[in-house]
Amino acid sequence: MNQKSYDDAIPYTIETPDRIKIDVLDPIDYQYGDKRDVNITIRNPEFTAVCPMTGLPDFGRIIIRYVPDKKIIELKSLKYYLMQYRNVGIFYEHVVNRILDDLVAALTPKKMSVTGEFTARGGIDTEVTAEFPTTS
Repeated sequence: MNQKSYDDAIPYTIETPDRIKIDVLDPIDYQYGDKRDVNITIRNPEFTAVCPMTGLPDFGRIIIRYVPDKKIIELKSLKYYLMQYRNVGIFYEHVVNRILDDLVAALTPKKMSVTGEFTARGGIDTEVTAEFPTTS
């Protein structure tokens, strides 16, 4: 009996991270950047991607915290950006860093962190946080 590889068993295409387009992100002017700092927290409780090895779905919550400088993110554009990951095969650690890099490039905030709280798979749940500027 021939054993199938994971690739043969997956009934759909696992997209690669290079399909994510950052030009959907719409930065808008923040009018109070020279007056005071504000802390912004955005939560997306319905984030999905897939495991790049098995194609199994990954579910999680993405939490973005930032202090803007001159730009803030328009939320509908952020939703469209995050929806692009739905069929992308990407590890938890990579997706959190990728989201942070893309948002920092679009907004140039004073500081930002992105946390992924991923639901249990095989009895293990995972939380990953990446920060800008780096704290190491």
